[in-house]
Amino acid sequence: MTTPAPAPSASFAKRLALIAAILGSSIAFLDSTVVNVALPAIQRDLGGGLAAQQWVVDAYLLLLGSLILVGGSLGDIFGERRIFSLGVTGFGLASVLCALAPSANALIVARGLQGIAGALLTPSSLALIAATFEGDERGTAIGTWTAWIGIAAVAGPLVGGWLVDVASWRWIFLINVPLVVATVVLVLASVPPRKSSAPQTRVDVVGGLLCALGLGATVFGFIEQPRLGWGSTAIWGTLAAGVGTFAVFLGYERRSSHPMLPLALFRRRNFSVTNIETVSVYAGLSTLTFFLVLFLQQIVGWSALDTGLALLPVSIVLFLASRLAGRLSERLGPRLFMGLGPLIAAAGLLPFTFMGEEPNYWVDVLPGMLVFSIGLSMTITPLTATVLADAGPGDAGIASGINNAVARVAGLLGIAIVGLAVSGSGNRLTAGGFHQAMLATAALIAGGGVIGALGIRNPAPPGRRRNVRRKSSQSDKG
Repeated sequence: MTTPAPAPSASFAKRLALIAAILGSSIAFLDSTVVNVALPAIQRDLGGGLAAQQWVVDAYLLLLGSLILVGGSLGDIFGERRIFSLGVTGFGLASVLCALAPSANALIVARGLQGIAGALLTPSSLALIAATFEGDERGTAIGTWTAWIGIAAVAGPLVGGWLVDVASWRWIFLINVPLVVATVVLVLASVPPRKSSAPQTRVDVVGGLLCALGLGATVFGFIEQPRLGWGSTAIWGTLAAGVGTFAVFLGYERRSSHPMLPLALFRRRNFSVTNIETVSVYAGLSTLTFFLVLFLQQIVGWSALDTGLALLPVSIVLFLASRLAGRLSERLGPRLFMGLGPLIAAAGLLPFTFMGEEPNYWVDVLPGMLVFSIGLSMTITPLTATVLADAGPGDAGIASGINNAVARVAGLLGIAIVGLAVSGSGNRLTAGGFHQAMLATAALIAGGGVIGALGIRNPAPPGRRRNVRRKSSQSDKG
């Protein structure tokens, strides 16, 4: 008679759960960074021009940004373990479909399925940590998760570029499969299932569908306009339908008893201003990585690995400087950082607006990327912290989800709209189009800085807040 193996200790199970959350999140982060590097190789293999390249990125962002709040609600109702496992498994299956895609359209559909799975995976990874750890352990676990995600962001362009150069772009999706299997095994072994939440809780499915349809129709109009022309009824019809549907979505959310987008949060000044700045900054960040990758590979002629190395400074500086920026913004207030940071980042992009077709990495690319990265690192952590602080502890989860969704949608619209302005009738990127894209990118990011400088209000220092409360209490007694 055999003795059953003992159950893992509680601390060991927690470590396994943390590893599962890190692995699962890393899959999504790696995939979003490596795909940009692989776009030229995908275009050479499957065709489709600039519009298809835009859709390969935007199909993922569209479904992820539209449904991420729904995914968070599903985790609350059915349990983080179940939704996280479902999201990771779905992401792995969609990755296989991406790798086997016989055409650009098939790849775009598979990327959309990845976006749906990512909407389940992304919010439930942190929720899994929150449900597993408590007190100081939770802060340490989140810090560990953040550090490893930073490493994944660094590794993404390098791994993707190497795989594209030595094998095929299809391997950037197939590499997800063993990671998916390991993640699911870990989470099922370490995280016990929990009961569903109260039966009156429901998912805002109608809101999610309206959001996806409104954004999808709008993005279709912007991406396909260069090919079909402004005279096409398909362009005008989808743009009008998209804007109208999104307006209906906002009206529905305002009246819904369980909205996926609680509009009441936007009455808070810093929360609203920060999300507006998020739109501007993240739209610029997405257009930078998208168009710089295409320019360096398709026009300059660099390899995918060389292009991945060109993007490396952004990840490294963010990884090294974000914690310092967070501490300083807590001490000095977020307004300085959210105003000055984007302006510095935009200044770093100005040399790209006239970069030649035979650039020297050390002279023409690296200095601008370093300045951009310093400005970005000054912005991101204070921006995220301000969203959470203004929402308050009771709404921190939904506030984080909203800001995450806003960032994804901003990237989606940024690529679509800037692509419309620079692609021309040839449905391809030119050197002149790249210069225009970088000018638009710098303007978007600088605009975010202006919004932050004018709109953000620094919270009162802790000592001053205590004095205000004391005086208020004395006044009440008098």
